[in-house]
Amino acid sequence: MPIYLRGLLLTSEQGQKSISSRNLANFVGVNPCQIRKDFSYFGDFGTRGVGYNVGKLAKEIKRILKLDVIQKMALVGVGNLGSAILAYPDFGIYGFDIAAAFDANPKKVGRKIKNITVEHVSKLRTLKKRKIKLAVMAVPRQAAQETADALVRAGVKGILNFSPCHIAVPKKVKVITIDIAMDLARLPYYMPAS
Repeated sequence: MPIYLRGLLLTSEQGQKSISSRNLANFVGVNPCQIRKDFSYFGDFGTRGVGYNVGKLAKEIKRILKLDVIQKMALVGVGNLGSAILAYPDFGIYGFDIAAAFDANPKKVGRKIKNITVEHVSKLRTLKKRKIKLAVMAVPRQAAQETADALVRAGVKGILNFSPCHIAVPKKVKVITIDIAMDLARLPYYMPAS
């Protein structure tokens, strides 16, 4: 569904008001039957022979994905990767707002980046009071588990983990780990031999 949403948002930017399942499939790189099947789990969104209203469908997918309200997030780790994440302009399109940034390095604490003042990681405990339930972790491997534990204690329910390791959290907390180097290491296997 997030892939379809991205396709619809890009289509909308191009000024299209409606789109067929075939055109959406070509745009996002999937089979049109798969799109119709996926949408059928959530309701009837299109008109046979006409297609889908881009704006209405994007709004419905945002509702399904719980992206129809602003989701405040915290960023932990404001090094090279964290700074790039903080500067990424498209979070707002999906309803995400980095509302707080934290780091353990005293040289980074107090710096202002994109209107956010970097706070010391000891202030993670304030997240519950701020109603922040999502976090992005861009900390070194050796600090990952300790940081995740602090986030869980602070009431975070979802963590996007860029630290290249597995972190253990209670079942009620959802973690998605993105290990760029490991994903890149898979790529040569799928490349055709020269």
